[in-house]
Amino acid sequence: MLTTLNLVLDLMIALAACLSAWFWWAASRQRVRRISRTEEFDAGDMNRIVTALNRTQILNARAALFTALAAVSAAARILVGAVT
Repeated sequence: MLTTLNLVLDLMIALAACLSAWFWWAASRQRVRRISRTEEFDAGDMNRIVTALNRTQILNARAALFTALAAVSAAARILVGAVT
């Protein structure tokens, strides 16, 4: 029973860490197009900037969630190992 619990916790740790890394990688891939000094800044440009920032924030929030899940799973795994 405990070996099954340890295996499940180990898999949760690995999966959460991989998902966290993927979300942070995806967030880092978002690039905002730069505007030159001669270009006119319009509502479309502002919309693109806000959309890029919102998408990055969502991906960072998901990555932080999965990092927390990995940490909690690792703490549970350590606790199960210490109790046995």
